[in-house]
Amino acid sequence: MLPVDARLRHLHRFRRRLLVALLSHRILLAVLWAVLFSAVVVWQSGAVGRLGLFRRRAPPPRPCPRLRPTVFNLSDFGGVGDGVTLNTQAFEKAVDAIMEFGGSGGGQLNVPPGMWLTGPFNLTSHMTLFLAEGAVIMGIEDDKHWTLMPPLPSYGQGRELKGPRYGSLIHGQNLQDVVITGYNGTINGRGQTWWKRFRQGLLEHTRGPLVQLMWSRDIVISNITLQDSPFWTLHPYDCKNVTISNVTIMAPLYDAPNTDGIDPDSCEDMVIENSYISVGDDGIAIKSGWDQYGIAYGRPSTNILVKNVVLRSKMSAGVSIGSEMSGGISNITFENVLVWDSRRGVRIKTAPGRGGYIHNISYSNLTFNNLSVGIVIKTDYNEHPDNGFDPKAIPTIRNLTFRGVYGHNVRIPVRIQGSKEILVRGVSFQDMQVGLSYKKKRTFQCSYVEGYVVGPIFPAPCDSLDRYDENGRLVKRSIRQQNVTDTDYDI
Repeated sequence: MLPVDARLRHLHRFRRRLLVALLSHRILLAVLWAVLFSAVVVWQSGAVGRLGLFRRRAPPPRPCPRLRPTVFNLSDFGGVGDGVTLNTQAFEKAVDAIMEFGGSGGGQLNVPPGMWLTGPFNLTSHMTLFLAEGAVIMGIEDDKHWTLMPPLPSYGQGRELKGPRYGSLIHGQNLQDVVITGYNGTINGRGQTWWKRFRQGLLEHTRGPLVQLMWSRDIVISNITLQDSPFWTLHPYDCKNVTISNVTIMAPLYDAPNTDGIDPDSCEDMVIENSYISVGDDGIAIKSGWDQYGIAYGRPSTNILVKNVVLRSKMSAGVSIGSEMSGGISNITFENVLVWDSRRGVRIKTAPGRGGYIHNISYSNLTFNNLSVGIVIKTDYNEHPDNGFDPKAIPTIRNLTFRGVYGHNVRIPVRIQGSKEILVRGVSFQDMQVGLSYKKKRTFQCSYVEGYVVGPIFPAPCDSLDRYDENGRLVKRSIRQQNVTDTDYDI
């Protein structure tokens, strides 16, 4: 019989051999499994790529749905989506063809996957422009291809420079029943050249929007991406019955001047919903004309609902009213609005000389995250088209409701700057809890304002507002101290 030490040494050698054998079998099985799996992948993919990498077949593109009785493809008219060929004539021919079917339900133009370079073109009534998944309409950068148009009648001149203005990349006037939609295809204005030339002072005319529809009705814009507009991105002007839904609007946060996301201008009966906007100026700015020209044109923006939107603007505000509001703005509702990592959340801006009114504006369920200032009302936005404005044309602001305002990391939650000429009346706050980015003496700033607060809010309101409890009982009467120095943070 072997000694105990010898038996232990023998047992250890046996275990090591067994472990090596088991590991060898596991390695062999793993190698066999990997080879078998690779063979299955190769068999399923059908071939091995030239570089030795396995390629998966891309799923076939989704076919465009048939939304009109008559359907065309841009390629039917000689369009080439290679990013180089200019397709302006192809778009124009397609639109002319669709015009023939206006009396029988209209026509649909499908833009297939590809890069479709084009100059500006017009839409027509009873038309659907459908951008397939992977389709990109690209604006040509050479301004010689961009049409010059008369100034907007409610502005009197180009917004930036006197005289005519450049038209939009996609344009329409006096239309009815127009749809721009798709499988999240993109309209790209390639605004970089325009922004650079604007900053350098090399442009002779006001830049054009990306999409502009004028004096039109029954408009639907949905399920697309709008990117890098030369100027304002989506500009419905004097339109009725407009729905904008599920759109993404993008431009750089810096060095992309005046790239507002959506600018309803003298529009009526409009919905903006379920959209994401991150741009170099206001996310959404509701307008109605500029000084004496807007007063003479006399078309208000009214009955507009904005809901379920996410907005970002480092240079301006998530949602704005004005400053061009001379035709009047009323009955505007904002619901479920998130503004994040921005300079301002909500802004109202006007000045003596504007005339007009801002009445009956309702904000509910606002969320602010990482802002310099949450709510701003500014009444000295002194930017005028020319010296012909009337300084005695004083706008009125009243009936502004803020209910459900929440936030985190906000420097100044509220800054209301009324004036002796423009008193801000009928402002109310309820259910407000906004976390501060740092402690400051006056985080709820007011001047020349009348209104009230219902229930406890944070931060504590200014003394210019009456305070009521949740049951409507007056808790504290306001102190009618209207001192402009109460607003000391100019942003």
